[in-house]
Amino acid sequence: MVNKLSDQQKGSLLAFIAVMFITPDSLFIRLSNIDTWGLLFYRGVIPFVTVLVGLLIFYKANFFKLLFAMGYPGIVYVFTFSITNITFIISIQNTNVANTLIMIAMAPMLSAVLGALFLKENPSNKTWVAILITFIAVAYIFYDSIQLGNFFGDFFGFITAVGLAIGAVVVRYAKDRNLVPSAAIGKLFVAIFAVLFVENFELVGTDIYIVPLMCILCVAIPFVLVTIAPRFITAAEVNLFFLLETILGPIWVWLIIKEQPSLETIQGGIVIIVTIAIHSFLSLKKNTN
Repeated sequence: MVNKLSDQQKGSLLAFIAVMFITPDSLFIRLSNIDTWGLLFYRGVIPFVTVLVGLLIFYKANFFKLLFAMGYPGIVYVFTFSITNITFIISIQNTNVANTLIMIAMAPMLSAVLGALFLKENPSNKTWVAILITFIAVAYIFYDSIQLGNFFGDFFGFITAVGLAIGAVVVRYAKDRNLVPSAAIGKLFVAIFAVLFVENFELVGTDIYIVPLMCILCVAIPFVLVTIAPRFITAAEVNLFFLLETILGPIWVWLIIKEQPSLETIQGGIVIIVTIAIHSFLSLKKNTN
């Protein structure tokens, strides 16, 4: 069944599933009581072990061949992946969820520009239109949220968006190689970096369940899918799906812990979701004709 799908359909499906797994991530972060560096450590080490075991089982002796075949793109991806994982947590713990995810929503625009500059992969007109509309929606939301004085958290949210954009372009550039091992190594780097600052590794209360569940469902599984998706569709198209998290993430947080997004966030989020839905429908329709 999967083999019958076009590259556009495969990439879109992978990106969509990945983002749907990611959407509760912000809620789990809010529900956890562990400190920032402790959280980063577990979000590094648990996905690293999970994915490493999966890769060893799937590729067996070919794993090391796969590892060394990544080359320079793999090294670059390790660093961009590590940085975005760190800056995301710092951002979301220093501003509200909506602000962080709004900043990350800039990734499609950034990846489209980088893709055009370095890959000579010019986005289609409909992709440019989708990027423009979503960027306007993000700017509309951000104009309201900047009044709250969350510059520190928002800044790291923007750095996360830049890292996501660079990472997606790197994967697209090296689409003939499997960079999932790079993502796993990136997670290991995150854990090692966090160890330098962790004061207490103990998981207490509900963290015993929340942290491992978050690390596997919202981190390990999605990052594998997101690393594979740009091999089939452009970096900009992959990052467009992350805009779903911009609205769904705050909704999860609002429903469970009543961290209510502003009216501007809701209005802009509706525009974003409708734009992504139309863009994806037109892309899939074009590739099935």
